[in-house]
Amino acid sequence: MRFLRREGAFCRTCGLAVFRQMQADTLLQGWWSPLSALITPITLLMNLGALSTVRRIPQTQVPGWRPPLDPGKPVIKRPAGLIAAVPLAAVAVALVAVPVLLVIGLVAGDGRPEPLTVGSCARNDGSWSDQDLKTVSCGSSDAQFRVTEPPEAGCPTGDLLAGLEYSKDQATTLCLHPLER
Repeated sequence: MRFLRREGAFCRTCGLAVFRQMQADTLLQGWWSPLSALITPITLLMNLGALSTVRRIPQTQVPGWRPPLDPGKPVIKRPAGLIAAVPLAAVAVALVAVPVLLVIGLVAGDGRPEPLTVGSCARNDGSWSDQDLKTVSCGSSDAQFRVTEPPEAGCPTGDLLAGLEYSKDQATTLCLHPLER
């Protein structure tokens, strides 16, 4: 990694030519180490300050003792600008994708159903082969089952077995005693 700086007395055209060449070099050569991959986008943005300084130089009215440099194509239209589009796009995607994925993860949760607790009530919104148990208030008309802890012999006759994924530790068996309505 290296940082270059060109100083001197430039006319507007020569300053633009030097800026474009150095920016194109940065776009092409600035990505080749892990740390440079992080610093190059910052450097490219900081270089825009130099461009604004160059653009404030008044246009030369009288030619000097030698002709000005040819500024050439804009940086994006040079081969280096086109090649740099790939790592710049990767950095942009990383800067956007990471926060978006974090927000999606926080909103979506871990995908596990809410655990049932002994003494609470539940309803099943699915079939028994594909349980979709939800905790509801025991006084609610939606309550279909009271969650109980099974005795040593297993759930009593008439009670149903909740899937293991509905217990807090995902390993404890819970019984669902039907509520009479």
